[in-house]
Amino acid sequence: MGASLFFEDYKPGTTITTGGRTITEADIVNFACLSGDFNPIHTNVEHAKKGFGERIAHGLLGLAVLSGLIHEHGAIRESVVAFIHLDWRFSQVVKIGDTIHGTFVVDKVRAVGQGQGIVYFDSSIVNQKGETVGEGQWGLMIRKRP
Repeated sequence: MGASLFFEDYKPGTTITTGGRTITEADIVNFACLSGDFNPIHTNVEHAKKGFGERIAHGLLGLAVLSGLIHEHGAIRESVVAFIHLDWRFSQVVKIGDTIHGTFVVDKVRAVGQGQGIVYFDSSIVNQKGETVGEGQWGLMIRKRP
């Protein structure tokens, strides 16, 4: 786990790579219960065989895990104020047993007051094969150094 970074620490090009996490059947079932999304592509083995050959993770589950991975990394643990922007594309499915990690590259920064600023990250979810399964831009409000 890394040290928290504050607004002043982020410059365009700054890159953060998170650790990985393997997506389990329990993750999919728990996310379906939490979100209320029981789409059979996630919850019905026989139905899913007709589509992707097996059940797949919810796209939003991947995003939720990515949010947890950046927090667990430590870079934003003590400095994040709010998640304020998301522009996202899902390019491949995440399956049970896939291990995903995140990359965050600072695109731009913008001060918005005395104590904080917005950091825009070009972000991606990458699987164990090195394939990008989702990508887009995140905007996080980050505290300035105390």
